[in-house]
Parts: sequence; C-alpha cells; structure tokens
Amino acid sequence: MNNNNKFLLNTPELKKENQLLNLVENQTKFNLNNCEFSIYETHKAAFGVKLHFENIAFTAMLRGKKHMKLDNKTNYFDYFPGESVLVAPGETMVIDFPEADVAPTQCISLSLNPEFIENSLNYLNYSLPKADETSQWNIQLDEFFLFNNQSLASATNNIMRIAMDDNSQKDIMADFALKELLIRLMQTQARSMVEKNIAKNKSRIGFAVDYIRKNLHQKLSIESIAKLAYVSKSNFFKMFKDELGTSPNDFILQERINKAKELLAGQISIKETAYQTGFSDTNYFTRVFKQLVGVTPKSYQNGMIYLD
Repeated sequence: MNNNNKFLLNTPELKKENQLLNLVENQTKFNLNNCEFSIYETHKAAFGVKLHFENIAFTAMLRGKKHMKLDNKTNYFDYFPGESVLVAPGETMVIDFPEADVAPTQCISLSLNPEFIENSLNYLNYSLPKADETSQWNIQLDEFFLFNNQSLASATNNIMRIAMDDNSQKDIMADFALKELLIRLMQTQARSMVEKNIAKNKSRIGFAVDYIRKNLHQKLSIESIAKLAYVSKSNFFKMFKDELGTSPNDFILQERINKAKELLAGQISIKETAYQTGFSDTNYFTRVFKQLVGVTPKSYQNGMIYLD
C-alpha cells in the first residue's frame, strides 16, 4: 500500500501528567481472555527505552513519533501514526522519544495468546482454505512493519473499543474481533509482500499483480488475467479477497490511481496521465481520482508544485 494512503486510528484522550504513574511509556492495561490490550503514553523525551513481549504482539501508533528498532533484528526506523509493527514472541523494542516533551506519544499493543492464534489459523486452513492451493493462512513474522489500510484500521479500532468498554460480554466480543484482526493483519501482510514483489514468482496472486502493474495503460480483463494465472474467474475473485482483502477490480482501480499520482507528481499532463493509466475519458478519470484521493488531478498536481 502506498504510504500516502495509510489510515489513522482512533485516539483516546491523553491522560494529564498528574494521572500518570510514569512519564515514559505509562501503561494502561485491559485484560481479556485471549489478549492483553495496553495503551502506552510518553510525555517527556527519553532514549533507549526497552519494551519486551513474551507473546506475539501487534502494536500501532496513535500520536507522536518514535524512533525505534527491534533488538537484534533491525536498524532504527521512525514510527508514526497510521503505522503498525508486529513484534515476534520474546522480541524487545528499543525506543527513542526525541519529541515527547512537546508532542507526547501514544500507542497501543495487543499481546496475543499463542494458543488462540494457533487455533484460529488451524480453523481457517481447515474450514476456509484459500483458493490458491500454494498459499495458507499464516502470520509472517518477518513482514513486521505495515501501513494501516482501511480494513486493518477498522479491525484495530473495533478491538480497542471492545477492550475499553465496560461490558460483561466483552471477552466473547473480543474473541470475534481478534479473529477479524488476525485475518486483516494477514491480508495486509500479503498486500505488503506483493507490493514489494516478494510473492512475484511464488504465487498466482503475485503473478497477477505483476501483470496488472505492467499493463495499467490498457484495458484489463479479469477473465483474461484469471486464464493467465491458470485459475477460474470465480476462484480468481476468491483468491484476491482471501489474500489481499480486496476485489481484483478495486485493486486495479487503486493501482491506476497510485500510478496516476506518480505521473502527476512528475508534471505529466492530466490528459496523458489518464491515457497512461488506462482511462479513455479524461472527465471520468478526474471523477474517479477525486473520489479516491479527495482532490482533482489538477489540484493534486498544483499541490505537488507548491511542495517542491
């Protein structure tokens, strides 16, 4: 997913400093049957702070900026709202908070019961196997840094709401919400891997995505792409939904718009941009672009000039 399209999460109000036990990574914890949900806040600059998780943990930024690494695994990287990081069991986050004095940070973590994850994956692979027999439902611990798409953000917001709610049935609701979060996480990982061409030569979806990207300038037939991937049209739709969480048609449209944004940023004319991204009608291109991006192609291009 293009990082310009990342979705922000809902942000609970920050605590006042006199309500905090610690000014650095103050933890507010909510225990559920199969998950420990925590909100962390930092209100002063700090460096080299370590946060360790025994179980697999899904984390997401809500406010502010962190500069961090996963100990013994990565170099330092910036961590902003709209982004999520998956932490492997037994892994430690090493975090700097360079701007927390003026811009407090707020993030969440969901430490997940490994038995719950295993049972959920087994159920999906047995009862709802993917149409592409070369692929299984599985969490990729190496694909740990993600930009939130709408589906992942919505699932994360839902589990946040349930965890923080005062409801006697919250554990039951949380289990359903966690299963959705796992599916959205795996689909987001698959989308990220496809965008990096990791799956290019390893799966039918990888092949199809590569073909789509190389042929955005022309009319694309789902039936033809399905034949090239040696799968029926109906299974092709199911493969896309299973693997990437979106339909082939929606994926193609979003890819056309992403490519259009690149061309417009390079000061290619609107007419030529429409042509190069497979739109035969400039007016239709303008309507679709505004619907998905929020501004017209001309306004987007003028904004790029201003930023330069």
